[in-house]
Amino acid sequence: MTARQSWGFAVQLYSSRSRRSWGIGDLGDLATLATWSAGLGASYILVNPLHAAEPVAPVQPSPYLPSSRRFWNPLYIRVEDVPEYAGLDDEERAGIDALAAELREELAGKDLLDRDASWTAKRAALELLHRAPRSAEREVAYQAFKEAQGESLERFATWNILSIVHGNDYREWPEELRDASGEAAARYAAEHEAELDFEMWLQWVLDEQLEAAQAAAKSAGMTIGIVHDLAVGVHPGGADAWRNRHVYAQGIRVGAPPDAFNQMGQDWQQPPWRPDRLAESGYAPLRDLLRNVLKHAGGVRIDHIIGLFRLWWIPEGASPAAGTYARYDHEAMIGVLAAEAERAGAVVVGEDLGVVEPSAREYLKERGVLGTSILWFERDGDGKVLPAERWRELCLASVTTHDLPPTNGYLDGVHVELRDRLGLLTRPIEEEAEADRKDRESWMQELRGRGLIGEHATNEEIIVALHRYLTFAPSRLLNVALTDAIGDRRTQNQPGTDESQYPNWRIPLSGPDEKPVLLDDVLGSERVAAVARALGSSQGHPLHGPRRSRRTRTSRPGPRRRSPTSCGLNPTSPTTDTPRGSARGPRPGPRRGDLPKNPAMGAPKRDFSASRVGSYARLERMAFVCAREASARSRSYSSEPSGYAATRPSASWCVPQP
Repeated sequence: MTARQSWGFAVQLYSSRSRRSWGIGDLGDLATLATWSAGLGASYILVNPLHAAEPVAPVQPSPYLPSSRRFWNPLYIRVEDVPEYAGLDDEERAGIDALAAELREELAGKDLLDRDASWTAKRAALELLHRAPRSAEREVAYQAFKEAQGESLERFATWNILSIVHGNDYREWPEELRDASGEAAARYAAEHEAELDFEMWLQWVLDEQLEAAQAAAKSAGMTIGIVHDLAVGVHPGGADAWRNRHVYAQGIRVGAPPDAFNQMGQDWQQPPWRPDRLAESGYAPLRDLLRNVLKHAGGVRIDHIIGLFRLWWIPEGASPAAGTYARYDHEAMIGVLAAEAERAGAVVVGEDLGVVEPSAREYLKERGVLGTSILWFERDGDGKVLPAERWRELCLASVTTHDLPPTNGYLDGVHVELRDRLGLLTRPIEEEAEADRKDRESWMQELRGRGLIGEHATNEEIIVALHRYLTFAPSRLLNVALTDAIGDRRTQNQPGTDESQYPNWRIPLSGPDEKPVLLDDVLGSERVAAVARALGSSQGHPLHGPRRSRRTRTSRPGPRRRSPTSCGLNPTSPTTDTPRGSARGPRPGPRRGDLPKNPAMGAPKRDFSASRVGSYARLERMAFVCAREASARSRSYSSEPSGYAATRPSASWCVPQP
């Protein structure tokens, strides 16, 4: 591992439970994970999306199908860490403790996670805490939070209290309540002030605990800290779709075309943003959610970042194979992303797996957005193993992903057996198993050729060797799934299935015997420590190397905006081995007069890198200019499926599958 690399754990937080958890891993557990892994040399923790789900059971298990990406999921609150808990009298505290004890007794021995039971008990406890008196200082802080969040928070809370009565899908509500800006919704909120306040209070508590988790990570020595995951979209009947109904396309769902691993394609059951309406709004919905995600984070992973360029649109009722690509103004959208990352001093990782245009990867690379490399998928043009030294530098490299089984199971071919059992294969299982065996064997030969394993290595030895192999790559960030480190075997998510077919997102963190393990036991695991040693320890800053000493200067009073390098990465710097700054060499990249033309737009490409623009305010203005130009270019659009079909051939941002 070089001084320019850093590594961290990828964690499905809901599955990483401790003895203090209420059946689901929470933000207290995240702070513990961060402190512990920093001691092993990790620079960051990458967590699953913590987006808001439904306010009452039944709760959607997938973190990638949230009600809102703009707000957080109170399922992750650590009840006992809410300051008002300590101020309760003995009887009130005993009541909350009894709720937790009864829940743990109910969940004991269960093989799958039960979000509904966990959230029902936790919500009851939080309602008690909400009624507890707050100190004057905390009351002032709460009111300031509500004022800063504004109308967005109030409308999110309104959707929550309406859904408790009318169901979790606003499309099935009475007609007069389907309009978030309508008089009926406003009247209902005014008549249920206490319930509305509770929903807003939950977001304030989450904000505090997210801040505490990031502070714990940085205090423990992490250079980056918590990296949040941003899902592709939202539930079509959820809070965001209700609040910003005019921005979403009706009668359309987002997914992915068929590929080698998902041979029937994917339908993610999410409505896409309309490119024209998004541009008309000045990309405000994108800016707002990015700003909130990055508020208490050192970075963000953008799931399916190619969705900022194009998305696979599927008319409702059609199969994924019948979809088509809809194009977006990526210059404007990535401009907003760069502006918010610069503002927060955060690293940006884009999940760019699957069908990706080479020009898109190049565009992201030029702007310092890291890509994603998964070891099993790294092959050259002839299908042979691509040596680690030839992997991309600007990327996060990992052995596996949450859409594959943990490596301990992958090495035994459990993913082939599972897909056959679920009817997801398009060829006989014998052919699929043989092809899969050859793929795995080619990687075993690569490891043997490097002297990393012997002829009869165990799965545990292979897992350590695979992560040692990652350090041979030039990739700036390395990643290990906590499930791999502990020896888990079961698939967390099987694409192309629903809850009736497979318990997606409900698998608890488990050991090699497939029995659930608690976080308390993981912290002392020698198996995990061996993987951490294979990855090595962080020796510097991933994009800029060891930090240079600077002259001490007197600081001005008041808060200071974090610089990108304070989190270890500059999200918007171009690829270069020369630190930026005129005293350290010329700034990389073309000069202003040399900007290349973008044939699709008929205008120069804009470079939103901080090195070229220099200030957040200017970045934001440039992003707005792109948004305004995109709005002027937008064509007429019908929100009905028939209109979509009629305008598809002529719309500039919607093109058929190549």
